[in-house]
Amino acid sequence: MLKELSKTSTRVGPWSLLQAGLQGAVIGPEDPRYDEARRAWNLSVDQRPTVIVVPKSAADVMHAVRFARGEKLGVAVQATGHGNVRPANGCMLILTSQMQSVTVDAVAQTATVAAGVKWGTVLEKTQAMGLAPLLGSSPDVGAVGYTLGGGMGWLTRKYGLSADSVNYFEVVTAQGELLRVSDTENSDLFWGLRGGGGSLAIVTGMEIKLYPVTTVYGGNLFYPIEQARDVIAHYRAWVPSVPDELTSSVVLMNFPPIPDVPDFLRGQSFAMVRGCYCGPVAQGKALLDYWRGWRAPQVDDFKSMPFSQVAMISNDPVEPMAALTSTAWLRELSNEAIEIMVNSSSPVQGSPLAFLEVRHAGGAIARPQASAYSNRDGVLNMQMVGAFFSAEEQTALKNFMAQVKQALQPYLTGKVYMNFLEGEESRAQVKNGFSPDAYQRLAELKARYDPDNMLGYGFNIKPPH
Repeated sequence: MLKELSKTSTRVGPWSLLQAGLQGAVIGPEDPRYDEARRAWNLSVDQRPTVIVVPKSAADVMHAVRFARGEKLGVAVQATGHGNVRPANGCMLILTSQMQSVTVDAVAQTATVAAGVKWGTVLEKTQAMGLAPLLGSSPDVGAVGYTLGGGMGWLTRKYGLSADSVNYFEVVTAQGELLRVSDTENSDLFWGLRGGGGSLAIVTGMEIKLYPVTTVYGGNLFYPIEQARDVIAHYRAWVPSVPDELTSSVVLMNFPPIPDVPDFLRGQSFAMVRGCYCGPVAQGKALLDYWRGWRAPQVDDFKSMPFSQVAMISNDPVEPMAALTSTAWLRELSNEAIEIMVNSSSPVQGSPLAFLEVRHAGGAIARPQASAYSNRDGVLNMQMVGAFFSAEEQTALKNFMAQVKQALQPYLTGKVYMNFLEGEESRAQVKNGFSPDAYQRLAELKARYDPDNMLGYGFNIKPPH
């Protein structure tokens, strides 16, 4: 994130009219801060916007959008730079990282969150009042962007998606108008923003529901990679009967041989069972007897923990890196599918994957909601992630992931979870992120709110012709 910014020193010249109406900063390509400001979290994204605006308020966003419309510039929005769908080339990039307000109402059990806030800030402020937001596995991710795509985190089977817990959004439209969007105000747009991504309007803030969660029972069981087939099969038999208070996954993990990784993990591979139980700790311990009574794990770090430490479960990387992610909803964890996943994750066989994870969904996600988010009937979601250090490695990784999904084709639903896709694959797969009816309705909303596709840098939803 850029440090606190004052107005740019280039107040005259091509951006003087833009800067004149802003509290925040304007950064052009000639500005020494340009290279840092244009950077996405995924370092493989090399985007070169025409101009970058760092607003401090919704009024700044309104002014920036109106200026962009007058100059016939598209508008991309970025908080942390996670989940880049279309690089912000030749457009205005609105960088919301300076919009950092968070207000918690402990009585109403709600929080208002500005556009640039990361989940970690929300978590800290809400836990201090005995409440929890529906964040994901990484507190380092932006709260708004995560929510617009749905949002599956460690409380999701109990309380639903992050998008399901939004009370209202504050948005700036592609025409530069400020709207409040809820189930009673501009309800059509509210439906679309709950899972439909960020191409319908620019969200400058949101109010979300909070939940009384302060202590959870969570962690990981590490089994030798040689037991991976048995571990996944045992997981397959376990999850149909677990309560909604447990959200879990099974992971085939290849730890890199780098100093940042603890000695006992460095360069090693494991089959892991990870989870978070948000009910009474004693019941969480009892659930894990299924595993401990089956085979003793090599490492068992499940424990009672403050929910404020929930990031310890996944230990997602914080530092920017060049990475590729792909996803698919599984129809079943058949023996054949398990065999494909295990072989695809084996470093012995040259797998370039950092990990392959299957998350257990269902529970509260499956309850009907008035939202664009689709595939609520999905129960098992697979995500593959790999890092790379050259264009050749990137191409090889992309092709490898496509081959794995092709081999798994008989066991896939054909649908995807959009938050786990980036770049080219996100743009190509967007229709598979929604039901046909939901996609059609999103396209109609796009035609109403952004007919010129000015905000076409979020989910690739285009107005019908």
